[in-house]
Amino acid sequence: MPSTLEQLGRSRAKLTVEIPWNDLKPHLDKAYREIAAQVTIPGFRKGKVPALVIDQRFGRGAVLQEAINSALPSAYEAAVTESAIIPLGEPDVEVTRLEDGDVVEFTAEVDIRPDFEVPDFKGVAVSVDPLPETETEVVQRIELLRSRFATTTEVERAAADGDVVTIDLLGSRDGEPLPDATAQGVSYRVGAGGMIDGLDEAVTGLAAGESVEFSSTLVGGPLEGEPADITVTVTKVSEQELPAVDDEFAQLVSEFDTVEEMRSDLTSSVAELARLEQSAKGRDKVLEALVDQVEIELPERLLTGEIEARKEQINEQLKRAGLSLERYLEQADEEAKTPEEFWAELEASTERGLKAQLLLDKVADESELAIDQADLSELLVRKAAQAGTSPEQEAQHMMEHNHTGAWMQEIRRNKALALIVAEATVTDTDGNAVDVTGGVPDTASDE
Repeated sequence: MPSTLEQLGRSRAKLTVEIPWNDLKPHLDKAYREIAAQVTIPGFRKGKVPALVIDQRFGRGAVLQEAINSALPSAYEAAVTESAIIPLGEPDVEVTRLEDGDVVEFTAEVDIRPDFEVPDFKGVAVSVDPLPETETEVVQRIELLRSRFATTTEVERAAADGDVVTIDLLGSRDGEPLPDATAQGVSYRVGAGGMIDGLDEAVTGLAAGESVEFSSTLVGGPLEGEPADITVTVTKVSEQELPAVDDEFAQLVSEFDTVEEMRSDLTSSVAELARLEQSAKGRDKVLEALVDQVEIELPERLLTGEIEARKEQINEQLKRAGLSLERYLEQADEEAKTPEEFWAELEASTERGLKAQLLLDKVADESELAIDQADLSELLVRKAAQAGTSPEQEAQHMMEHNHTGAWMQEIRRNKALALIVAEATVTDTDGNAVDVTGGVPDTASDE
């Protein structure tokens, strides 16, 4: 099928494609067969309606349109292959010429991957923070285990820090109760924080049956962020007793017989997690440094569409959580302090992310990276571990939701990143070499 390519810019192109009638005829015959099988016309058996009768009843144009729609995808793909462009989205297609019995011509305008030079990987050098000490994290994990297996005993005294209280909450404004700010039988550990500002101070010193009123700002729900008068009533005070950290405790919370074995395993786990996080940060910095060295003109429509999709996703997540963006920024560990700063950072990170993807795709193409069954199996195992499912379930999910192409692309990008970081220099700020191979598939089979 003859085709021509017209470059409309560094990141957009226009294909003009001709479909000779001999190539369209099989699709035309198929369209007639499908219409004949669907319609009932007196005097003709179903499926045996002649083409001339179909033209008279439904119009030749409708049949041609059906045939052209059927022929377009393969004609477009052939033109893309012939022109050697790499589309970055769906094309805008327009039929520009239709000569019945002779030829069909259409144009397809599409965003494409712009051409750019990939910098030398060996010239990339980055540094990351040194590995942190593990003792503090190990102690925190043990304390978390102790709190999970703590016992509580109801006591007849005022609540103190660390006690578990059962409380009723009633929100009001100007003496009128607020139904959306009312809860009963809430269990809360004094000093935990994170529920309502001022709650810890209010319940400390209250015994069962006692109440106190204080002013605060509501969190979550339709009245989030609005001021209210809160009446809290303590219905029960329980003293929490943490288990001793001994061999019996180790046997209760782990697979080990002694505290020493449990602590050693926790230390190893914490150290390995820190190493993986350091490795991931090193890989991210290598890729960021490489992206900073190239000039990639992103298609405007591609960038805008990706930004809008991410904004919609975040807004939906905030809605499900009952949070406004302002409230989220107050609670989260984000550099942005205002919605304007947050959205600006999202737009910048989206642009960096798209450029990184295009860079990795080009590295994969130039290195002719292939994907085999072992690569797919490894990805399914990794996704299953992250989601708490099985590789078989992930494979079924991939097929049912048509993720095969996207996941194959993810594998190629990971392999491209492995090639890049293998050549880069990564150290910590103390000058020690950092292993950045963790979590990146081995590419030795492609060399």
